[in-house]
Amino acid sequence: MADWSWVAYTVLEVLIAVACCLGNVLVVCAVCSGIRDSLREPTFCFLVSLAVADFLVGVAAVPLAVLLDGWVSVTPDLCLLLSCVVLVLTQASVLSLLAIAVDRYLRLHTPLRYKALATQRRTCMAVSVCWILSCLLGFTPLFGWSNYSPLASESTNTSSSSVTSPPCTFLSVISLPFMVYFNFLGCVMAPLLVMTLLYTRIFWSLQGRLKESCPQAQASLLREKRLACSLALVLILFACCWIPLHLMNCLLLFHGPQAVTRGTLYTGILLSHANSAVNPVVYAWRIPKIQQAYSQIWRRFLLRLDCFHGDKQVRQSIPGSRANHTETCASGGKTTP
Repeated sequence: MADWSWVAYTVLEVLIAVACCLGNVLVVCAVCSGIRDSLREPTFCFLVSLAVADFLVGVAAVPLAVLLDGWVSVTPDLCLLLSCVVLVLTQASVLSLLAIAVDRYLRLHTPLRYKALATQRRTCMAVSVCWILSCLLGFTPLFGWSNYSPLASESTNTSSSSVTSPPCTFLSVISLPFMVYFNFLGCVMAPLLVMTLLYTRIFWSLQGRLKESCPQAQASLLREKRLACSLALVLILFACCWIPLHLMNCLLLFHGPQAVTRGTLYTGILLSHANSAVNPVVYAWRIPKIQQAYSQIWRRFLLRLDCFHGDKQVRQSIPGSRANHTETCASGGKTTP
């Protein structure tokens, strides 16, 4: 029988997965349909990329985290591949955050050239590069830096063909030196330091411009500062949610398995996955355009729900009322002058 810590961990993972999926689908719908010309703005394109990565955390990373806790027996090759998927999604989030920081920096420090630089085509290329790099960095263990040796596996299979595959766990195939030196220091901490420097420059510049600008220009600068604060908050939450798990990996590498208890490791994994569920809440709380888009989607949902429940009553009414009701529902509650 599974111990209580694993049961609690699994239940919380399921709740986080549902929140990730629902919240980030709402973000994508809000940006793509609720904000006019949103995909022409690079920042919102990168936010959609981040939301897609967070959505995939709920769809793929969370279920894999539960399964890769020794509850499935698959071939080492497949176990390594599934473990790398989790790394790809983490890297996609990091690079999307980095792209957002670079975009805000360019917008503030090269205002005259920004529109020429940040075209829709270049933005799509930047999103594609983020995901391609994420795949290359996340699938690095497949090229040899792992605990799994194909040659050793083949020799074992030839000597004993009746031996079944061992339970698949993340750290049984992903090496701790890779997780600490390459993934944590190179792929997470280095981009985080770059983003910290960029946001420091952004806030320093905005503060100086607010002091020197006229009242008419201050409104635009204040909006820019509010958006920068919101995006910096997303970055801070990412760091707070992911760094503890990476620090646990450091302890495991330098002090052995006894350095981190199973319950503590579960807490770190839950915290890292919860980050993907928290982001949609931050967008709704801090970014006015997404707030308005959420409200529009909610109103349309309530209107269509009301239309669905009231359909039977309308069918029994006079034809003119039925036509008006159908027209109102089809238009999403909008009225024409």
